[in-house]
Amino acid sequence: MISQQNDVVIVGAGPTGLLLAGDLAAAGVRTTVLERRLEESNLTRAFAVHARTLEQLDARGLADELISTGAQVPSLRLFGGVRVDLSSLPSRHPFVLITPQYQVERLLQRRAVAAGANLVRGAEVTGLRQDADGVDVDVTTQDGPVTVRTSYVVGADGLRSRVRAALGLPFPGKAVVTSLMLADVRLAEPPRDVLMVNAVGDAFAFVAPFGDGWYRVFAWNRRNQQPDGVPVDLTELREVTREALGTDFGMHDPRWMSRFHSDERQAPQYRVGRVFLAGDAAHVHSPAGGQGMNTGLQDAANLGWKLAAAVQGRAADALLDTYHAERHPVGRMVLRGSGAIIRLALIRSRPAQAARTMILRTALRLGPARRRMAGMISGVGIRYAAPRGAHPQVGTRAEDLPLAGDQAGGRLAEALRGGMFVLVAPSGADAAAARAWGDRVRVVTPTAATPLTLVRPDGYIAWVSEESEPGRRDEQLRVALGEWCGAPVVSQESDAVRSGTGQK
Repeated sequence: MISQQNDVVIVGAGPTGLLLAGDLAAAGVRTTVLERRLEESNLTRAFAVHARTLEQLDARGLADELISTGAQVPSLRLFGGVRVDLSSLPSRHPFVLITPQYQVERLLQRRAVAAGANLVRGAEVTGLRQDADGVDVDVTTQDGPVTVRTSYVVGADGLRSRVRAALGLPFPGKAVVTSLMLADVRLAEPPRDVLMVNAVGDAFAFVAPFGDGWYRVFAWNRRNQQPDGVPVDLTELREVTREALGTDFGMHDPRWMSRFHSDERQAPQYRVGRVFLAGDAAHVHSPAGGQGMNTGLQDAANLGWKLAAAVQGRAADALLDTYHAERHPVGRMVLRGSGAIIRLALIRSRPAQAARTMILRTALRLGPARRRMAGMISGVGIRYAAPRGAHPQVGTRAEDLPLAGDQAGGRLAEALRGGMFVLVAPSGADAAAARAWGDRVRVVTPTAATPLTLVRPDGYIAWVSEESEPGRRDEQLRVALGEWCGAPVVSQESDAVRSGTGQK
């Protein structure tokens, strides 16, 4: 049943919508998720879970369980034998996890429902209208039409987003690859690598395991481009896979085959008033590099704590604007990067293919280029713009520091599991000013020398101070806490604490 008591309505119960729902519900926000599908599906296009996404899941206590469902791959193979090494990433998860999307959805749905999110299936959004105080969402359910009132709406409803259409937003772009063949098959000869992918001449193929004896195959044949509705022929699928990978692994007994095209598109705005777009509703791109699901999950991690702060009256409207400001450039970068990979993979002439492979191999022998590509593909290297004059670390992802004591867990990721800001205060630093924000800021002490650092709930650094004079440092801290965490709660513990709140 759809509740009429909502702070946020999320449209779409894919990975993006479910992570967002879990974050909001865990923060005490009344959250409803509307999903048009009546049942969960094990049909999936996404298989790669990158390091930064695993870090976000670790900060929610889910990473280890998800890792147990798949296989860890320390390098990402692109084409022509070119590999991007991930094993030296500065992360607790220096690999790409190969596991089907439905495993990610299973964990995120369980968390969201346990936290109190209301998941309604068989609910299709047909329109919405917003005013200064909220949004009315028109929904068709099995019991008939209903209009739901809410403070905010997030469209996480994919490529053909009803929310985006209701906003009247364009979705400019084009198809980058057409007539991609998909199939779930059995293999008589399991691949030697967990993930097999290559492009040769007019053929491209990708093979990944579900983990239960079934394999997903993607294949593309330049010589036979067909509309999406044309059935896939198993004989052609075998031939194309053999051409690209040297074998078809004895594929047989397909349980499902289909054909689709891959677009490159991005909405010009991720926020329109009280309505937001996330995941494939905001951006779609080629499957190269396995970026799609990961980028959507990062959208959700960025938006969730900001929406919670707005609903609970702890944030100015400008904080919500930072969602578009931070995530739209990332979406554009991913779109361009994945587009470049797929275009390089599909180069036709053999001399051009040889030149492409040689140039990439040479570049990846250079440390800076290798680290940059690994950082961008994994998400570890992504950073948000910082204000002029800010510390160089502001906007970067916070490293998973080991912490002293056991009051907040042994690592920064564990301290973030409460969905709060974390103030990393080195031993000897006076963080008393943070007590006035004790309902939303957790103070921890690192085991190693670290400057006074405020970490956002999504694991990115909001503020850093290396000021040595205590009075100036305390004043800077109060200003930073007020800007990021809202007005303080005046403590009743002591006059000293009250005098240091910095309330305005």
